[in-house]
Amino acid sequence: MSQTPVRSTTALRHLMELLATDASAEQFTAVAARARADGVVGDDLEEIDRAVATALGVRQVLRRQRRREAELTALFDTAGDLAALRDLDAVLRSIVRRARTLLRTDTAYLTLVDEAAQDTFMRVTDGSVSLAFQQLRLKLGEGLGGLVAQTMRPYASPDYRTDERFQHTRTIDHGVLDEGLVAILGVPLLLGSGPAGDRNVIGVLFAADRGPRSFSPDEVALLSSLAAHAAIAIDTARALADAKNAAAELTEANAVIQEHALSTQRAAEAHDRLTDLVLRGSEVSEVAAAVAEFLGGRLTIFDPRGEVLAQAGGEAGARPPDPDALLGAVARARAEGRSVRDGECWYCAVLAGQELLGSLAFHGRPDLDGPDRRLFERTGTITALLLLLRRTVVETENRVRGELLTDLLEGAGRDPVLLAERGHRLGVDLTRPHLVLVAEAETDPDGRLTAGAQQYLFGRAGLCCAYEHHVVMLVPDDGTEPGQAARAAADHLSQGLGTPVSVVAAGPCQGVAALPGCYTEGRRCLSAMRVLGLTGDGACAADLGFLGVLLGREQDTGGFVDRVLGPVLRWDERRGTELVRTLEAYFAVNGSHIRAKDLLHVHVNTVVQRLERVAALLGRDWDHPERALEIQLALRIHLVHQAGRRGKEGPASAPAARPGG
Repeated sequence: MSQTPVRSTTALRHLMELLATDASAEQFTAVAARARADGVVGDDLEEIDRAVATALGVRQVLRRQRRREAELTALFDTAGDLAALRDLDAVLRSIVRRARTLLRTDTAYLTLVDEAAQDTFMRVTDGSVSLAFQQLRLKLGEGLGGLVAQTMRPYASPDYRTDERFQHTRTIDHGVLDEGLVAILGVPLLLGSGPAGDRNVIGVLFAADRGPRSFSPDEVALLSSLAAHAAIAIDTARALADAKNAAAELTEANAVIQEHALSTQRAAEAHDRLTDLVLRGSEVSEVAAAVAEFLGGRLTIFDPRGEVLAQAGGEAGARPPDPDALLGAVARARAEGRSVRDGECWYCAVLAGQELLGSLAFHGRPDLDGPDRRLFERTGTITALLLLLRRTVVETENRVRGELLTDLLEGAGRDPVLLAERGHRLGVDLTRPHLVLVAEAETDPDGRLTAGAQQYLFGRAGLCCAYEHHVVMLVPDDGTEPGQAARAAADHLSQGLGTPVSVVAAGPCQGVAALPGCYTEGRRCLSAMRVLGLTGDGACAADLGFLGVLLGREQDTGGFVDRVLGPVLRWDERRGTELVRTLEAYFAVNGSHIRAKDLLHVHVNTVVQRLERVAALLGRDWDHPERALEIQLALRIHLVHQAGRRGKEGPASAPAARPGG
């Protein structure tokens, strides 16, 4: 009897030691088994059995508390992760890893809902080894996870492969089998705190084993708590991302507003500057300089033909755009109704209605856009306005100049003093010698010849007008030979109009009264050029030979004879030969050497020698039809003049002829 209490005390002490060391349940039941083996019976054995049962209950409570403590610690750690959220993926990986650890499962994973695709996709896994499983996508309602996402309720399956509560699909079953999962628990990630209708599922958190297993309510609650933290983490991350995006958008919007404000200010300044230039009647070169400064590049202004009117900004001496590229870009700008970019250059058409007055080219800002591009386009409008103003002024001045020249050509009844005074006001000194140029184009349906002539006279203090179906120009005599002046004008006008232009120069003439006669001479010579097929050339009366003598205002027959027969006349005068008489005889017998020698009473060889001398003096083509006609006319005029002089001076002895002269 005395030993029984000792044994009971020993058993109780041993049970306390087992509790302290968190021994297994088998070690606790072994205490009662040892007491029976030691022969303890009766009340003592029952007391030991009750002590073992109590110790097992205490052990279970302690283990539950420790587990709860671990769960709370995990939840607190997760909350701490959320408070210091920096990387969403890191937080989600931590939650999944803790779920796997606390529930002591083989794997844990998390899927998120794809609103656009209306399915869920794998976001984070822990303990997974199957690539096919990690790439699974579940339609809402498919499999355990799809059902959880659809119903917003937790679901657990001790053996997923045989569980008929879920909609099995080949893809899902293949992924689950490839991972080797059997028992699966899934809980929804919910946002919102109202009734189910006000809550939103954003994903599902899973814990799974590769063997059969039943999940307790505590485990479901624990996984649901972790899922709630995961939902908060995702929502917080999305809110932070939205805030960052909003801040970035605000920053960008602020930068755009500031840039727009600066551009608007610059545009206003540019508008004021351009308006001032227009009001002051500035040149297009000043507009080019101002706009090039505002835009920070090189601006070139062209006329309709592609000739440079003004250039400013950029590198000095920069080459203008290729003419073909310019024409193509300007045509595209006209079609689109705004500026266009071609390579590194921007182009804009300068229009007045549908009329092309010129074009703009801007180089140095390939990114030209917004207010700067509108400023470039507005420059085209400003340039068109200035060109129209300049054209109006020029047209008015040309009209006044043309009216003066018309009055000068009409002559009769006009006061010379008043005409000279009108010329003085226009910068034309009518007391100086002038050349009268009369021009006509082969085709001029739109009257461009007058405009071309006005441009040709620009800066030369001349006058121009359309008169009697011709264009007449009055230019100061600068010593240039009239025929050369006519040819220069014909070349320039023909090239500018793209059609042959014929020009005749008459003069120089001095005084207002001489101008109508010069014009008449030029008009007649122009008709002669047309008859002779000299369209598109320039000439004066002297260049037209005997026709010039016939049509010329002063009929300079002496000059004509000298130009045609001068070398022969001077040879006869110096050497006393009879080359002139031989020519007369030769032409009188229609170019026969035999008949000429009879008329001259010399040997035929003498006739041949004399005519060879004529060829040496006048050129080998002297007997060609055109030259022969001029020589005969000059010879006839010379003989008439000689007869007149002999009639006044009385008979004179002729010089002795030299053989072979």
